[in-house]
Amino acid sequence: MAKNRHESLGLTNDQVIDMYKTMLLARKIDERMWLLNRAGKIPFVISCQGQEAAQVGASFALNREMDYVAPYYRDMGVVLAFGMTAKELMLSAFAKAEDPNSGGRQMPGHFGQKKNRILSGSSPVTTQLPHAVGIALAAKMEKKDIVSLVTLGEGSSNQGDFHEGLNFAGVHKLPVITMVENNKYAISVPMERQIASEKVSDRAQGYGMPGLTVDGNDPLAVYEAVHEARERATKGEGSTLIEAVSYRLTAHSSDDDDSQYRESEEVEEAKKKDSLITFAAYLKEEGILTEELEKEINEELVEIVNEATDYAEDAAYAEAESALKYVYEE
Repeated sequence: MAKNRHESLGLTNDQVIDMYKTMLLARKIDERMWLLNRAGKIPFVISCQGQEAAQVGASFALNREMDYVAPYYRDMGVVLAFGMTAKELMLSAFAKAEDPNSGGRQMPGHFGQKKNRILSGSSPVTTQLPHAVGIALAAKMEKKDIVSLVTLGEGSSNQGDFHEGLNFAGVHKLPVITMVENNKYAISVPMERQIASEKVSDRAQGYGMPGLTVDGNDPLAVYEAVHEARERATKGEGSTLIEAVSYRLTAHSSDDDDSQYRESEEVEEAKKKDSLITFAAYLKEEGILTEELEKEINEELVEIVNEATDYAEDAAYAEAESALKYVYEE
């Protein structure tokens, strides 16, 4: 009997169900955050909706017990896959003292969690890229069999940090994988007004590394690309630039009015390719996701999100006296 797609990539039925659950959990947390924002309970949301497949597909292709990740602000799917919990993400949204990212000091989406090897992110975009390259340099110097993955939006690929980081990684053949999540808009600027080349991955040639563009709505295509990039990296063959093309289904953030720069018809058309619909359809075709299991997963995830919301809403804020903690030497 011919193997199906995920089996030919070495993935079990349980693993692809786990991928689907992680994607769906990211979506459900994100949707809940929008409701909380509109109800005036949390100040800000920056969405992963439409990009979950790329985030989860890439994460599952790594060694999540050893590898490091430098995510960008949309990467809820990445941090969930690396071990951050729904509760911790909600604590961040509510800016509570127990928020693992910054103790409620930073905006949501500034991920960072030492125990899960998630590098702390910052507000200026693309600063995470040289950091991931630094991790890869350390891994090479210490002869460790690990890689770092760094993600960013296509708009960020025009920042100086992108070119400096990739140039250094290319020259020194470092085990870093750069994945550009191309969601077609840098806030309000469409792709064709950001980048003169046809694809972001075309830029890889200038850094002496392979560059490839994959369907970011297909978690298995992204898994395959990142898995191969990891194999190359651990063999000492250096870096890879991957462009995962998807679409941002929400406004840039809860403070953005996307009707000012794109038509609602365009968004509706993109929703037809939503990875949560297409990946679920694949799993159903293969007989892995039954109606019963789908219902069970949905109920389980709703419970997780409800519990996380209630816990975070009731949790304590940081004490005012702690505002200067970690700023000056004590």
